[in-house]
Amino acid sequence: MAAKRHVIVVGAGIIGASIAWHLAKAGAAVTVIAEETGGVATPNSFAWINASWGNPEFYFHFRRRSMAEWKRLAAELPGLPLSWCGGICWDLPRNQLEAYAKEHGGWGYGIKRIERSEISRREPYLSNAPDFALAVAEEGAVEPVAAARMMLADAEARGAKFIGAAVRSLIRSGDHIAGVVTSQGLIDADHVVLACGAGSVPIAASAGITLPIDAPPGLIVHSRPFEKRLNGLVIATELHMRQTTEGRIIAGSDFGGSDPGEDRQATAAALFAKVKASLLRRADNGFPHCWISPDAARRLPDHRQLRHRRPLHRRYAFRRDACSVGRHAGGKRDSVRRN
Repeated sequence: MAAKRHVIVVGAGIIGASIAWHLAKAGAAVTVIAEETGGVATPNSFAWINASWGNPEFYFHFRRRSMAEWKRLAAELPGLPLSWCGGICWDLPRNQLEAYAKEHGGWGYGIKRIERSEISRREPYLSNAPDFALAVAEEGAVEPVAAARMMLADAEARGAKFIGAAVRSLIRSGDHIAGVVTSQGLIDADHVVLACGAGSVPIAASAGITLPIDAPPGLIVHSRPFEKRLNGLVIATELHMRQTTEGRIIAGSDFGGSDPGEDRQATAAALFAKVKASLLRRADNGFPHCWISPDAARRLPDHRQLRHRRPLHRRYAFRRDACSVGRHAGGKRDSVRRN
């Protein structure tokens, strides 16, 4: 019997965990190397599962397939912290919202126009419901750190190993990568997958590989756990909100990695003030404080994704395509229509 191919996965966020799980499930000998589980970008993710506006049709279909992959993964990993809570969107001017609904509806996205009364019925604590919005019932959210740790635990149950260490560089042997140099020493491998976000850049550079990844600063605020205020995703103008399973409100103002400026605390305070103004509250129960984290959105030249056979990186902190990337690494192939 041929020996299993040894694959090192560098990174233990949602992408690394998905790749490790799919590889272990496919029968590979997997070693995950990261300083800690959960990743760096992953905890700072809005974690919206969607195929919303802003991309051409071929990429819409790719994202839609990724949504289906999340459903597959949830069926294979019962208890995955995933909710198909649906989303309400009005973060575009009226004419652009209508164009988005027509275009994506024609592509098969389940978009429905809803009026203010229906918005208020679905999200009764919203204080600023618009005249109309677009609702997509098939959108959802995942608790990314918990999901990553669950996949890693299941991968370990299937034989994968986790090493808590920092990867310093790649080991190059001729024209291929033969392993990694870590803070604990050298580890050989048949294949190395870089799934550590912006941290992939210096590691890849150690082997003469350039990754065109930009890591602009951004900002997301997290509230302390609070009583139920949101039933689903709210994508409003300059304010995107959802409530986690533990009751935290997560909010951002855009998904492009906008610079929060030199005074991040002031920017965070202004953003959180919008959150509080957008949600009704009882006079006897104040809204909790927030803490901020860097939005780990990473830009690529074409604002979509970059895949190389050796290093691998995805754009968004959230990684809506984590399941597709992992499935690809595990040996599955799916065609995506490209127009």
